[in-house]
Amino acid sequence: MGNISFKHFTLGVEEEYMVIDPTTRELKSHEQKIVTEGQKVIKDKVKAEMHQAVVEVGTDICENIEEAYKDVSVLRHTISKIAGDLGLWVGAAGTHPFSHWESQLITDHARYADIVNELQEAARSNLIFGLHVHVGMETREMAIHIANSARYFLPHVYALSTNSPFWEGRLTGYKSFRTKVFDKFPRTGIPDHFESIEDYDNYIKLLVKTNCIDNAKKIWWDLRVHPFFNTVEFRICDVPMTIDETIAIAALFQAICAKLYKLRMQNLNFMMYHRRLIMENKWRAGRYGIDGTMIDFGKESEVNTRVLIYELLDFVDDVVDQLGSRSAVNYVNRMIENGTGADRQLAVYNETKSLVSVMDYIHDSFLRV
Repeated sequence: MGNISFKHFTLGVEEEYMVIDPTTRELKSHEQKIVTEGQKVIKDKVKAEMHQAVVEVGTDICENIEEAYKDVSVLRHTISKIAGDLGLWVGAAGTHPFSHWESQLITDHARYADIVNELQEAARSNLIFGLHVHVGMETREMAIHIANSARYFLPHVYALSTNSPFWEGRLTGYKSFRTKVFDKFPRTGIPDHFESIEDYDNYIKLLVKTNCIDNAKKIWWDLRVHPFFNTVEFRICDVPMTIDETIAIAALFQAICAKLYKLRMQNLNFMMYHRRLIMENKWRAGRYGIDGTMIDFGKESEVNTRVLIYELLDFVDDVVDQLGSRSAVNYVNRMIENGTGADRQLAVYNETKSLVSVMDYIHDSFLRV
């Protein structure tokens, strides 16, 4: 059959960064100064988050992974410079190694006041840093089809992104403790499979009608079809330590979508798995990162997680050249060799027995190429 166009698989990348006091290495409120200064340079690509020690950035809609790389790079360099000028540091990890959420200030904004009022301690303690990747779709109908199938691969990519082994000064035993913190929120985790976009929209309407939520943004799943735009939003990952890791993960999510679309265009479907099974793999990914095993549901057996990631790379191999993302996806091999952010944090800690050294390493890696 003819060449399938992947032009509509645009990318948007959002990252959450921690703001750090260079003296104590603790999280520190920047009193929205980074956002105020940032908006003079990068406009609405920088935003406040619920906790004042968090800065969120988002790229433009990028036509391809190369544009996304340039955009993320500019955002990281810009925020780093602005923070430096204000006498602050920034870093990227799913959790801060030792700061305590109790001492962190909440941003003064009606939306955050609302969330804290409703979710109480769960919201106040939600001091975590994630990566969200939006992939453009032809239609919302296609978006729900791709989201249903892409759920299976969420644990594989999440394992690669694991970057939060510490929480409040303790070694958690998890490669990603961030998700454990976030699990306290309602409407989180792997979503169910939906029969159609109408099925999904009706679910949202029901929640709004019954005052469970006031808008669809309060659905915090690991993957969601955007309520207004033709995009699938991947939300499962810890924010990666480096630019290259972020771009590799974004490229992998885009390639998964393109491959599932290609199969659909050839009247082929990827197997649909129950949430209850995918959640087993998610748990393993968060606990062991790339060092454990996950379940191959087809074979009904445990398989080394690295092997499953290599199989995923094989699965998407026939679309990455057309997407122009070969080198970004290839970087996944480097990530497997070098270890995830969590693995590298743990290596620094094992060598130095110092969480301050771990924080220094996170900060030093922020612009590393």
